[in-house]
Amino acid sequence: MQISARLRRTRGSEGVRKLVREATLTPADLVLPIFVSEVDEEVVEIGSMPGVYRWPIERVPEIVESAEAVGVGAILLFGIPEEKNPEGHQASAKDGIIQQAIRTIRNNGFKGVVITDVCLCEYTDHGHCGLVDQDGTILNDASLSRLAETAISHAEAGADIVAPSAMMDGQVAAIRTALDATGFINIPILSYSVKYASAYYGPFREAADGSPTFGDRRSHQMDPANGREAEREHEADVTEGADLIMVKPGLAYLDVVRRSREAFPAMPLVAYNVSGEYSMVKAAAANGWLDERAIVLETLFAFRRAGADLVITYHALDAARWLEEG
Repeated sequence: MQISARLRRTRGSEGVRKLVREATLTPADLVLPIFVSEVDEEVVEIGSMPGVYRWPIERVPEIVESAEAVGVGAILLFGIPEEKNPEGHQASAKDGIIQQAIRTIRNNGFKGVVITDVCLCEYTDHGHCGLVDQDGTILNDASLSRLAETAISHAEAGADIVAPSAMMDGQVAAIRTALDATGFINIPILSYSVKYASAYYGPFREAADGSPTFGDRRSHQMDPANGREAEREHEADVTEGADLIMVKPGLAYLDVVRRSREAFPAMPLVAYNVSGEYSMVKAAAANGWLDERAIVLETLFAFRRAGADLVITYHALDAARWLEEG
């Protein structure tokens, strides 16, 4: 029998499979999110996210050192403040939780990349990503100066990259203008340019204590039914000065990751493997329904294959160890 193409030839051994592998995955491709808390005196495991913790400031260097030891590419800091108010003043305070955490990490000798989330939801008593009026309407333009002030305070504390996630129109331009005006012209902006109003964020809101006390976030985060709109969001942020762009969530939106890569081939593209995606894997693995190591690595390869340059993932420490083990 004449078979014109024997595609199994390049699958016959692990060595050959690696030789022709299209997508690559290394620890340096991963970003580890870290929750830094003012309200916890000890390290506290997050109930809905087994293996993920809230860290008091003085112990943050421990998790940072773990990430550095396995070669994770960067860390992404989220803050849980003790004090909240309608304006989210602690987001930009010089002694705010994130600002203290950055200085603590730097004073401990960490030379790696520190990314900071720039939003107001963890700092406002209403839990929304921007300022609100008496009727509960989110005030887009009034929120921009607060976001810009927050980004500046992070840069002053020693952040390498600021990552606005509030999904306010014009936020990237406001932050870029403010950073440049205060001498931080070389601080990149990683924009959460395509962030969907997703149910996959559930465990994160427990972790960060950032759930809205009323309403929801559908007025500013994207409709999960929309794909083409993602290009408009990316385009707006790139035009405003974004240096890296993101799709969040990642796993349920791999089509958007692929479209983003094709539409913006020159832009560094980040996918966020979000809390709900993480918790589903952990729950299934705990019940013996799947092989955790295999499914995590397959998922991360999927992000890379779809076109993501970097993957933000709560699996980062485990995945980095597994990759080094081979």
